[in-house]
Amino acid sequence: MKLIRYGKYVGEPADAVDLEELVRRLGDFFLQSGFESQFYGVSEMDPEKSMEALREAILKALQDGDLLPQDAMSDELREMLQSPQARDSQAVKDLLDQLMERMSQEGYINPQQPPQITPPPQSSARGQLGQAQERQTEARFEITDKTIDFLGFKTLQDLLGSLGRSSFGRHDTRDMATGVEASGVSRHYEFGDTLNLDVSETLFNAVRRDGAKVPIEINYSDLMVHQCEYQSSCATVVLLDCSHSMILYGEDRFTPAKRVAMALSHLIRTQYPGDTLSLVLFHDSAEEVPLGELARVQVGPYYTNTREGLRVAQRILLRQRKDMRQIVMITDGKPSALTLEDGRIYKNAFGLDPFVVGQTLEEVNKCKRAGILINTFMLASDYSLVHFVQKITEMCRGKAYFTTPYTLGQYLLMDYMSRKTKQIH
Repeated sequence: MKLIRYGKYVGEPADAVDLEELVRRLGDFFLQSGFESQFYGVSEMDPEKSMEALREAILKALQDGDLLPQDAMSDELREMLQSPQARDSQAVKDLLDQLMERMSQEGYINPQQPPQITPPPQSSARGQLGQAQERQTEARFEITDKTIDFLGFKTLQDLLGSLGRSSFGRHDTRDMATGVEASGVSRHYEFGDTLNLDVSETLFNAVRRDGAKVPIEINYSDLMVHQCEYQSSCATVVLLDCSHSMILYGEDRFTPAKRVAMALSHLIRTQYPGDTLSLVLFHDSAEEVPLGELARVQVGPYYTNTREGLRVAQRILLRQRKDMRQIVMITDGKPSALTLEDGRIYKNAFGLDPFVVGQTLEEVNKCKRAGILINTFMLASDYSLVHFVQKITEMCRGKAYFTTPYTLGQYLLMDYMSRKTKQIH
């Protein structure tokens, strides 16, 4: 008689990895903005990345952290992961392939198969053909909108946690304010004041006091109102510097700036849906970029055309009918380029060019006359820049923050949320 033995199913080690935590740790890799390749040439926009590079990034994440539980892998695999020859191990290769397959199935990456190339014949009826040029056949992938949204969410969650807020979302908190007898807090409302009366709670208090009878007599102590927040509508343009200096001097300033912009986008979409947010990149020139493309943009070998960025931002904001219109400018350098009337680009990277500075400040003055606030987040603190940024702040009555890529998000979110709300009792 044939016997069938059943045992406890032991899943693959890849199944034990928390995929969301893995994607979070790969965030800098997914959002990489040209810092890693600055010595090998900078590409302006490369949404597709190498699958081999992804494999290396996953391996590094496994080696650096506790993504893979100890009880989910054998001693041999644990030792092999930490070995310098880990890339050559078939077990490690299988683990990495399985993780990439899970990421693809759950919609975090979109693998792009390499093109199939048929070598041309070496001869034809019309003569001899030369050798075929070698083409890129490496498998690549593209991050999906799900990954971009998830990274924005996690960045916002981390930033709000650092600000002492454990959660976020669209909060409709209802704090009840009653009269003297109910809570000891006396509030006097004049005729004509706008009250958010809680009808059901008010009626319940009256019935509980006098019983169910008609008509219901309502006293002052029965009144229950919502204490609400008035949230002004706001149109915001994030003016993001993508000049070459954002990845120079041994520091990647552009990727953290992208993260903060993604977090702000998530905050507005979830908590302030009446607001609008637009993105403008400025470099030799300036252009509006869809927010969905933010994670994929990179720096380039550009100068800093601040005036053109302000011009594009103004055109966007003047179309908006909101209570408040503001520009959030994130930059690390002085204005060094200018678009002339004939379309040519005037450039001068040496010092503060009086011509460039004068034209830029004139554009700032136009923002002031249009009622547009400019808040500047400067990622450098060079002495020559301080006076320029202070001048912008004085002209537009905005704020200037001399910060770092690591504290940029905290300052920006605090400033945005503090301008959004005022209490009305």
